[in-house]
Amino acid sequence: MKQPGNETADTVLKKLDEQYQKYKFMELNLAQKKRRLKGQIPEIKQTLEILKYMQKKKESTSSLETRFLLADNLYCKASVPPTDKVCLWLGANVMLEYDIDEAQALLEKNLLTATKNLDSLEEDLDFLRDQFTTTENLLKQLNSATSSGSMLRIFKPA
Repeated sequence: MKQPGNETADTVLKKLDEQYQKYKFMELNLAQKKRRLKGQIPEIKQTLEILKYMQKKKESTSSLETRFLLADNLYCKASVPPTDKVCLWLGANVMLEYDIDEAQALLEKNLLTATKNLDSLEEDLDFLRDQFTTTENLLKQLNSATSSGSMLRIFKPA
């Protein structure tokens, strides 16, 4: 406890509070990433299912009847002829055309990456929860020690 820069209990409390606030900020960012990934993973899985269905249908001569989203809650009927090409919306106003096999490989890679990232985020959040608990306990102990006057023994030179 007695280290350079930790001369008073108030200094230590201030540093612990700053550390706690940093952990809160990190938790907020990680939670946002987790929500984004939890939304992306089902979308990727759904797109993969559609690609698998299109893969089966590309050999047939009949068109695929479907509905696609035009705007929020507004769908349009479409007839899609058999094809071996698809366009994937990559984000940031970018859409690229791929062969169905290439698109499937890309989406499977993206799904694997997203799943790994989600697992890593879970581990990071668990670590942060441990840090919260430790920091909160230290803050409580220091607050109770400063209010009871026992901090004089801790910060008094030996």
